[in-house]
Amino acid sequence: MSKPYYEFFCPVKVIAGNAALEHIPFELDILGSKNPMIITDKGVRAVGLLKHIEGALAAAEINVSTIFDDVPPDSSIETVHAAAKVYNDNGCDAIIAVGGGSVIDTCKAVNILVSEGGDDLRAYSGAHVLKRPLKPLFVVPTTSGTGSETTAIAVISDNQAGVKMPFVSYFLMPNAAVLDPRMTLTLPPHITAMTGMDAMTHAIEAYTCMAHNPISDAYATSAIAKVSANLLKVLDNPSDSDGRLELAQASTMAGIAFSNAMVGLVHSLGHSLGAASHLPHGLCMNLFLPYVLEFNKDKNGDRIADLLLSIAGAEVYASTPAAQRADRAIEEIRRMRDEIHARCKLPRTLQETGKVTRDQFDHIADLTLDDGSIVINPKEVDRKQVLALLEKAWG
Repeated sequence: MSKPYYEFFCPVKVIAGNAALEHIPFELDILGSKNPMIITDKGVRAVGLLKHIEGALAAAEINVSTIFDDVPPDSSIETVHAAAKVYNDNGCDAIIAVGGGSVIDTCKAVNILVSEGGDDLRAYSGAHVLKRPLKPLFVVPTTSGTGSETTAIAVISDNQAGVKMPFVSYFLMPNAAVLDPRMTLTLPPHITAMTGMDAMTHAIEAYTCMAHNPISDAYATSAIAKVSANLLKVLDNPSDSDGRLELAQASTMAGIAFSNAMVGLVHSLGHSLGAASHLPHGLCMNLFLPYVLEFNKDKNGDRIADLLLSIAGAEVYASTPAAQRADRAIEEIRRMRDEIHARCKLPRTLQETGKVTRDQFDHIADLTLDDGSIVINPKEVDRKQVLALLEKAWG
């Protein structure tokens, strides 16, 4: 059945390839920026990733004198205010985000403060509060998973209130996402695996949940195929530059897909488990993905069956009877998780994490039922069913 109405929006320029960083000076120039600020974290700086960007800018006679590297894994209002002060004190005119999801979210929030003025970030929390474009923002991801480089969302912790504040606005979207394989070559195997499964889940939920549309489907299926073809290869050969670039592109494409088609119950469970146990988001996705697909199968089995082509290729798809394709697709995802586990011990069950107890199930179930992503899931779910899914994922 065709959908009578949908919207698709992605204004972010994608600059990708083995010399993508060298194109940043041109992008800065056409936006009139002369004094960009780099925002990153201590880990990214410690492994020497900034030298690639500094080298690319120096070759164009741009000297980046302002670098803020104090972004924590879970960014906060205090961090945003500190970075905004450095930006203003140094008369900067653009932001270059170099890092993973926390750094990118921080940069989006810093951009609100330095563009809108004032010192109360909370005033801009919520959906579509911003009414005009912000300063130039370029994002150089150092992981291949979150897709934040193409989304209109940022989440920042308000530690005083003990909540995570969401910011949603098209004006938060970066001017460009710069995908250069040099920036992910140093990723450790377990983070490569977690972020790869994060991208995979974004794409699978975008394709199988209720808000999918023909354009988001194209991005989602391509992302799934890229992760399926490259994640294990990169785990076996971490210096595979082509494979790294494919995973970076998959992450961005999955980000574009889920920005327009949303996500479902895997994310509701994952958000809730993350809040309760502080496990990384990508790991939470990996833990729940096959179980939620099984749960949803009687409602959207045809969509899950479609996935087999992207996951396993044309030969397996053609040789699998139509009625068995959904089960085979889920089986292939389980096999992939086993292969990843064999390489870097990424947990497949709640028990294997060593950080979750059955006593937490009631709390996780309550959080799951309150999570916004649950609305887009193709099948309604009640508390008993959520608890049953947690039992299945226990191991």
